[in-house]
Amino acid sequence: MEEQKDILNLKIGTKEAQKLKPAKVKIVSVKSEKQDTWKSAKVICEVKHPEKEDTILISSVKYENKGKLESVGLWANLDDDSLIRKGSALAVLLSFLKIEKPSELEGKEVETSEDEKGYLTFKAY
Repeated sequence: MEEQKDILNLKIGTKEAQKLKPAKVKIVSVKSEKQDTWKSAKVICEVKHPEKEDTILISSVKYENKGKLESVGLWANLDDDSLIRKGSALAVLLSFLKIEKPSELEGKEVETSEDEKGYLTFKAY
Protein backbone atom coordinates (compact mmCIF):
# COMPACT_ATOMS: atom_id res chain seq x y z
CA MET A 1 0.00 0.00 0.00
CA GLU A 2 2.91 2.35 0.75
CA GLU A 3 4.22 2.09 -2.87
CA GLN A 4 0.83 3.11 -4.25
CA LYS A 5 0.74 6.15 -1.95
CA ASP A 6 4.19 7.26 -3.23
CA ILE A 7 3.09 6.90 -6.88
CA LEU A 8 -0.01 8.95 -6.23
CA ASN A 9 2.15 11.87 -5.08
CA LEU A 10 4.62 11.91 -7.99
CA LYS A 11 4.71 14.82 -10.44
CA ILE A 12 4.97 14.56 -14.22
CA GLY A 13 8.57 14.29 -15.39
CA THR A 14 10.24 16.45 -18.02
CA LYS A 15 12.32 13.81 -19.84
CA GLU A 16 11.06 12.26 -23.05
CA ALA A 17 10.90 8.48 -23.19
CA GLN A 18 13.82 6.96 -25.07
CA LYS A 19 12.57 5.82 -28.48
CA LEU A 20 14.47 2.78 -29.64
CA LYS A 21 14.91 2.20 -33.35
CA PRO A 22 14.12 -1.19 -34.88
CA ALA A 23 17.27 -3.32 -34.74
CA LYS A 24 18.42 -6.88 -34.27
CA VAL A 25 17.92 -7.84 -30.62
CA LYS A 26 19.09 -10.85 -28.64
CA ILE A 27 16.53 -12.72 -26.56
CA VAL A 28 18.04 -13.29 -23.11
CA SER A 29 15.06 -14.96 -21.43
CA VAL A 30 11.53 -16.14 -22.16
CA LYS A 31 8.58 -16.45 -19.80
CA SER A 32 4.86 -16.95 -20.06
CA GLU A 33 2.36 -14.94 -18.12
CA LYS A 34 -1.27 -15.79 -17.48
CA GLN A 35 -3.81 -13.71 -15.64
CA ASP A 36 -7.33 -14.60 -14.63
CA THR A 37 -8.84 -12.31 -17.25
CA TRP A 38 -6.88 -13.88 -20.12
CA LYS A 39 -8.03 -17.07 -21.81
CA SER A 40 -4.47 -18.10 -22.67
CA ALA A 41 -0.94 -17.28 -21.58
CA LYS A 42 1.22 -14.70 -23.31
CA VAL A 43 4.87 -15.31 -24.17
CA ILE A 44 7.10 -12.43 -23.06
CA CYS A 45 10.71 -12.12 -24.16
CA GLU A 46 13.35 -10.13 -22.31
CA VAL A 47 15.70 -8.79 -24.97
CA LYS A 48 18.95 -6.86 -25.21
CA HIS A 49 18.68 -3.92 -27.63
CA PRO A 50 21.98 -2.50 -28.99
CA GLU A 51 20.96 1.10 -28.12
CA LYS A 52 20.03 0.45 -24.49
CA GLU A 53 22.03 -0.79 -21.52
CA ASP A 54 19.06 -2.38 -19.72
CA THR A 55 16.93 -5.12 -21.22
CA ILE A 56 13.44 -4.48 -22.56
CA LEU A 57 10.38 -6.72 -22.94
CA ILE A 58 8.79 -7.66 -26.26
CA SER A 59 5.61 -9.73 -26.45
CA SER A 60 4.32 -9.23 -29.98
CA VAL A 61 5.20 -10.05 -33.57
CA LYS A 62 4.56 -8.33 -36.89
CA TYR A 63 3.87 -10.76 -39.71
CA GLU A 64 2.01 -10.99 -43.00
CA ASN A 65 -1.57 -12.20 -42.65
CA LYS A 66 -3.89 -12.33 -45.69
CA GLY A 67 -1.61 -10.00 -47.64
CA LYS A 68 -1.36 -7.36 -44.90
CA LEU A 69 1.20 -6.75 -42.17
CA GLU A 70 -0.32 -7.27 -38.74
CA SER A 71 1.09 -6.86 -35.22
CA VAL A 72 -0.28 -9.36 -32.71
CA GLY A 73 0.58 -10.40 -29.17
CA LEU A 74 2.42 -13.68 -28.65
CA TRP A 75 -0.59 -15.49 -27.16
CA ALA A 76 -0.15 -19.21 -26.57
CA ASN A 77 -3.45 -20.28 -28.10
CA LEU A 78 -3.73 -24.06 -28.01
CA ASP A 79 -5.37 -26.52 -30.38
CA ASP A 80 -7.42 -29.61 -29.46
CA ASP A 81 -4.19 -31.55 -28.81
CA SER A 82 -2.96 -28.89 -26.34
CA LEU A 83 -0.25 -27.75 -28.76
CA ILE A 84 0.40 -24.21 -30.01
CA ARG A 85 -2.25 -23.53 -32.61
CA LYS A 86 -0.95 -23.68 -36.17
CA GLY A 87 -1.19 -20.29 -37.87
CA SER A 88 -1.24 -18.32 -34.61
CA ALA A 89 1.13 -15.37 -34.25
CA LEU A 90 3.33 -17.38 -31.88
CA ALA A 91 3.44 -20.31 -34.31
CA VAL A 92 4.34 -17.95 -37.17
CA LEU A 93 7.27 -16.49 -35.19
CA LEU A 94 8.54 -19.93 -34.16
CA SER A 95 8.28 -21.22 -37.74
CA PHE A 96 9.98 -18.08 -39.11
CA LEU A 97 12.91 -18.69 -36.73
CA LYS A 98 12.91 -22.44 -37.56
CA ILE A 99 12.31 -23.55 -33.98
CA GLU A 100 9.53 -25.62 -32.41
CA LYS A 101 9.05 -24.37 -28.85
CA PRO A 102 8.93 -20.94 -27.17
CA SER A 103 11.74 -22.01 -24.80
CA GLU A 104 14.02 -22.24 -27.86
CA LEU A 105 13.66 -18.47 -28.41
CA GLU A 106 16.23 -17.88 -25.68
CA GLY A 107 19.58 -16.91 -27.20
CA LYS A 108 18.11 -16.15 -30.65
CA GLU A 109 18.83 -12.90 -32.45
CA VAL A 110 15.70 -11.45 -34.03
CA GLU A 111 15.02 -8.36 -36.13
CA THR A 112 12.46 -5.93 -34.76
CA SER A 113 10.00 -3.55 -36.36
CA GLU A 114 7.59 -0.93 -35.03
CA ASP A 115 3.91 -1.67 -34.53
CA GLU A 116 1.14 0.83 -35.26
CA LYS A 117 1.67 2.55 -31.91
CA GLY A 118 5.46 2.86 -32.28
CA TYR A 119 6.36 0.00 -29.93
CA LEU A 120 9.00 -2.54 -30.91
CA THR A 121 7.74 -5.90 -32.07
CA PHE A 122 9.49 -8.96 -33.50
CA LYS A 123 9.68 -9.00 -37.29
CA ALA A 124 8.63 -12.27 -38.96
CA TYR A 125 8.23 -11.40 -42.64
